[in-house]
Amino acid sequence: MNWQNIKDQMTTFLKDEVSKTGLSRVVVGLSGGLDSAIVAVLCKEVFGDNLSVVLMPSHMSSDASAKDAIVLCEKFNIKYEIVEIAPMVKGYFDNAEDASALRIGNLSARMRMSVLYDISARDNSLVIGTSNKSEILLGYGTLYGDTACAINPIGQMYKSDEFEFARFLSVTDAIINKPPSADLWEGQSDEEELGYSYKTMDDVLKQLVDEGKCKDELVSTGVDKELIDMLQYRIKANAFKGKLPTIANINFKG
Repeated sequence: MNWQNIKDQMTTFLKDEVSKTGLSRVVVGLSGGLDSAIVAVLCKEVFGDNLSVVLMPSHMSSDASAKDAIVLCEKFNIKYEIVEIAPMVKGYFDNAEDASALRIGNLSARMRMSVLYDISARDNSLVIGTSNKSEILLGYGTLYGDTACAINPIGQMYKSDEFEFARFLSVTDAIINKPPSADLWEGQSDEEELGYSYKTMDDVLKQLVDEGKCKDELVSTGVDKELIDMLQYRIKANAFKGKLPTIANINFKG
């Protein structure tokens, strides 16, 4: 791929879309993962010191996440602030001893986005999204959490393609080499939960979504039927996450 061309398209998108709003500042939540690292580096190049980066660790997230995020900020001279969300999340779950890790993780994701939108109000800035195409198609994200944003520069890039793009951008090795994780809890792994590697899933998603191939075509070439079924189910079941809420169409004259 022509990574320079792709980078130019993304930076032009960021510059143009933010300017349309009349704002000049943006805010990015930096998790220590690949997606947000790529977005932060792109935003730094476009907006310079008009970029606010926020690290929001919780009691459930990995200790390495904040460390890796800080190293990235130092490398690219990105100003950052740290907002601990643990007190907010614990405050809600104090009387819910049976709360699962998933519930706590989802609330953590939504709390982080609440913080980002408050900071966007404080700084008069725009929240930039960090979800990739694989996550969006599969619904692998928390609605009104990490999926929320004003604009998203990487939403058309598959996760498996991001690794090479990140190397092109000189993202730190620690972030590139770590296993993909939403970091909703210690040791959480995207690929373990989904049951396949992103490379395996993306190879099939590209054929299903981008090339319009049907299930029978893929099976005839040796693609695992269970994998196809899982991908098609997730795409259909989670399509609502990418849409605005459905509003009842009421006829008030009837």
